[in-house]
Amino acid sequence: MSSLDDLIQKAKMLLSEGHSPGQIADELSLSMETVTWLLTQQKGMEIPKDVHIDWTAVSGHAPLLDEIAMMMLKRYYIALDEKDETSPEKFPTVIVGIAISGIPLATLIAVEEDVKIAIYHPAKHSTQEPPVGSVSGNFATIAGERCIIVDDVITSGNTMHEVVRYLRRHGSVPVAIWVMFDKRDLRDVDGVPVYSLFQISRID
Repeated sequence: MSSLDDLIQKAKMLLSEGHSPGQIADELSLSMETVTWLLTQQKGMEIPKDVHIDWTAVSGHAPLLDEIAMMMLKRYYIALDEKDETSPEKFPTVIVGIAISGIPLATLIAVEEDVKIAIYHPAKHSTQEPPVGSVSGNFATIAGERCIIVDDVITSGNTMHEVVRYLRRHGSVPVAIWVMFDKRDLRDVDGVPVYSLFQISRID
């Protein structure tokens, strides 16, 4: 069985278990467009160009996950040193983890930095019509806070644009975006700098 067949099976299995297409996209680290194709395989529809990232060998082991979180933190410190931006006001007061894969990373970083944590539920997980994103009321509020946004992968960049706009509308200042993998090679999202550990490029 090919890796594409494996992905089709995984996507259909997740759908049968009640996952929404947005949740499947997060689970498989794929774009919504790719997930739609995997689930429907519409005739005449070209296979989307995407890269599947499987990091379960790390995400399933807390000590390894902690190492990744600390790498993301150090990556940011190094970038600040290079820019000579080391004054206290440059550091965040809230770490915003994007559900679902950004939450454990954000939690570990917030513990290390002794700052607050907020959780953002992206619109693609929403059951409302039209779908909307929101910050969980069970964690820190974001109004008046300087925030760092944390997730595992930037695939299309749509979720990051959504989060940045949401934070600004609700009175907070997004300072930076941290991800492990960036498929879009983004330097910034709406003026917010992106700090990735790895940039993923597809060569056709």
